[in-house]
Amino acid sequence: MLNTHRAIANLAVHDIDHARRFYEGVLGLQPVDSEGDELVSYRSGDTVVNVYRSKYAGTNQATAVTWVVGDALDDEVAALKAKGVRFEHYDMPGLERQGDIYGGGDMRVAWFKDPDGNILNLVTG
Repeated sequence: MLNTHRAIANLAVHDIDHARRFYEGVLGLQPVDSEGDELVSYRSGDTVVNVYRSKYAGTNQATAVTWVVGDALDDEVAALKAKGVRFEHYDMPGLERQGDIYGGGDMRVAWFKDPDGNILNLVTG
């Protein structure tokens, strides 16, 4: 079944060139494939993130992509903030907010959005 196959994250955006500046310039992802102004694919660890043009960009109100960064969470948050990323603050029962990072038990997490409003996050694992 599907548990033996690789999955790919898909993110809808309004403008591929604008999205490229964020995903490459801010997040540091490197493109591995492109279809003009319609789609760009990025390798992220062992996975792929497809960023594609859609009139429905930014309509998802839930987390779209999670990066598991382990003990590097604080450093990654600081690096993204230095590049102008604003972190989101939510009312999260069971999690305590410390600055831009929420924690509860062994989990720590920080949420941010891309320019189209797609919700992305970083977690410790």
